[in-house]
Amino acid sequence: MDIIESLEWRYATKKFDNTRTLPQHKVNTLTKAFNLTATSYGLQPLKLIVINDKDLQQQLTEFSWNQQQVADASHVFVFCIEKNLDKKYIEAYFSNVKKTRNTPDNILKPFKEQLIASFASKSKDEIYTWAAKQAYLALGNLLTVCALEEIDSCPMEGFIPEKYDEVLNLEEKGLQSVLVLPIGYRAEDDMFSEFKKVRRPIEDTVITY
Repeated sequence: MDIIESLEWRYATKKFDNTRTLPQHKVNTLTKAFNLTATSYGLQPLKLIVINDKDLQQQLTEFSWNQQQVADASHVFVFCIEKNLDKKYIEAYFSNVKKTRNTPDNILKPFKEQLIASFASKSKDEIYTWAAKQAYLALGNLLTVCALEEIDSCPMEGFIPEKYDEVLNLEEKGLQSVLVLPIGYRAEDDMFSEFKKVRRPIEDTVITY
């Protein structure tokens, strides 16, 4: 399939085949795509929790408003944001830039100091909103990669983050859950897979100058 055909094929899977498991190389493709997602300033304020434990998935289903996709999917991805986006975090990022590109300190220092000052002036709510937007970028990227790899998926905002954080011990990891993405293979009797996509005409959504 070409990319448009793949996106036509994709839909928010309502029922997964719980007898099928994604091969590890497919999961690896998705985790690498996650890590390659563009983020603001390149700071990557994200981590991805990969769950392939049916007991844990069943436990999390209760905190996903009983959406059965969480229990039946091959894997469940939980998109998390870093809670401590402070001076130490930003300095670690610039150390990685220096190590990777061998960029001189005098080139990096002005931008580093600018970012440290900028984040120090933001409220917790402002930083959360900024970081959550980066999680949505990663989710959108993975939805496209899933389509290209013929992996079914169902993006979810409908879950209780506080409960996920508790079950997954995210507080001790300095993380906070933002989005959930069950992935796997659609069930043969998922009638939604046959529904036509409902989209506005492209002339109503794209403006060209």
